[in-house]
Parts: sequence; structure tokens; C-alpha cells
Amino acid sequence: MTTEKKLPAVQKDITDDVLKKINQFKETGELAFPENYSPENALKSAMLILSETETKDNKPVLEHCTRPSIANALLEMVITGLNPMKKQCDFVAYGKKLTMQREYHGTIALAKRYGGIKEANANVLYAGDEFVYEVDPDTGKKKIIKHAQDFKNIDDEKITGAYAVLTFNDDSMPHVEIMNMNQIRKAWLQGYAKGNSPAHRNFPGEMAKKTVIGRACKLFISSSDDSALALAEKVTGKKEHDIEDADAEEVRVQEEIAEHANKEELSMDGEEPQTDAQPQPDPEPKKEPEKKAEQTKQQLKQFKAGF
Repeated sequence: MTTEKKLPAVQKDITDDVLKKINQFKETGELAFPENYSPENALKSAMLILSETETKDNKPVLEHCTRPSIANALLEMVITGLNPMKKQCDFVAYGKKLTMQREYHGTIALAKRYGGIKEANANVLYAGDEFVYEVDPDTGKKKIIKHAQDFKNIDDEKITGAYAVLTFNDDSMPHVEIMNMNQIRKAWLQGYAKGNSPAHRNFPGEMAKKTVIGRACKLFISSSDDSALALAEKVTGKKEHDIEDADAEEVRVQEEIAEHANKEELSMDGEEPQTDAQPQPDPEPKKEPEKKAEQTKQQLKQFKAGF
């Protein structure tokens, strides 16, 4: 039987196993889904995406990754009520293990579902902006008094920080989260790309807004006592404050870069890489043409060293 014929059967088997586990959680009262979430539809969407997803070595993940890791990644997706078609999560292979990565839109979705959030908006602060906020000494809550921004101030090289404002379904006082650029960069260091992905380098303003919104939303996700979140932590072992939103494509790129970087040690200024190998015996005397080539190489090296 060919791989093409085997694959649909494998997909169905894994999907059936996940749904069986989900039904068990539902029967014990540990899991309930929002009215607008269909586990079956989410699994179909995930399988469609996984059927076209490859590892960094261009191997189909459904063939390369272990069956238990695929099932666990799908189970985590369903328990947390996320859908990859809505860019709420994605899947990345680490070796033979498939993992589910929650993305930025997934964090906002969870905050709206479990934290009563109506809207999440953010703005970037630039050098020259007039920004004033106050802290209520009784509640500790922040309130923005003024943010005046000149169009000429907008410059990604002059970002000083960002803030997010979350509004609630019950029209209670908005939550304000403020981070300066130093705090934002430290947050980036916790992520897989360490703040050095193409998105961070080319669009730091947008990434700063995502970071401050993510921090604000996670506060309300982690404070929720919803059984689905408790079950997700129990099943995956991931605590909310340890979860970093990830752009799965960036993760793949950074993983590939890291893999290639580890394959060989780059030499600087013509120096040979350091190794732990035993010293080798002196080679046979070089012939005259080889001596000239070696002399030219040394002259070039000395020339470069002068700069």
C-alpha cells in the first residue's frame, strides 16, 4: 500500500483517538466548549494543514513525527479551543515530536473567551510623544491621561515603548498595560527568536504592540478559573505565564538557522576553526607551485590584517 493511501487512514485514526479522549473529558465534566467552537471542524482544519506541513528537512510531519506527539498536539489545540484556520495556532516539528504553538490571535481569543475582554488595542510610543498616565493609589490601576503624537515622530528607530488598553464586556474600567522598550526587549528575549527574527527587525512597532497586548491578555487568561484552562495545564504541563506567543513560521526559520550554525564553526580572518582533534604529523614538503600559493595566501592574510 502506498504512502498516499495510508495517510488518510492514519489521519482518521488519530482524529478518532483525539475525539474519544475529548468525549471522555466531557463526560467527566472536565471540559465544555463555547457554542461557536466545533472540535470536529477544528480537527479537520488542523489535519488539512498538517497534510501539507513539512519538517525543516522537507519531510511530511504526518509521516516523520511520532503518532503520540501528533495526537497530543491536536488534543492541546482542542482543549484550549483554538483553530489553526483562524491563525490562532500552528504546528511545528522538533525532531520527531510535533508541537502546537499558540499564536498572537490565539491569546486574544482566549482572553475574550475566558477573561471577558471585549477589545484589545495597542499604540506605540515614540521619542517626542507627549504621554501622561496616572496610577490610582487605591486600586493600583493605570489610567492614560494624554497621548499626543506628531506624525513626524513615527520612526521605528525611535520607539520608546508601547501600551495596550483592554475593554470589557461588562463596561468596567479598562485595563491599561504599559511597557517601555527595555521591558519589551527583555520580553522578546524569552521567545524562540530572541527578538532577532525578520519580523522583529523589520516591524518592531507591530511586534511591540503584540508584546504589550499579549502581556495584558495573559493576565486575564491566567486569572480565569475555567475548567478547560485547568485541564490544558494538567494535560500539557504548560503554565500560562510560561507560554510565549509564537509565530510558527519564525520558529521554523530560526530553528533552521540554528541547525546550520551548529554544523560548523566559522573561522574569522582566515583562522582555522578550533577542534579537539589530535595533532597531525607534519605533511610532506610542499612542491614549488604549492609553496608559491601558500606565500600568496599569507601575504593576502597580512594585507587583510592591516585593515
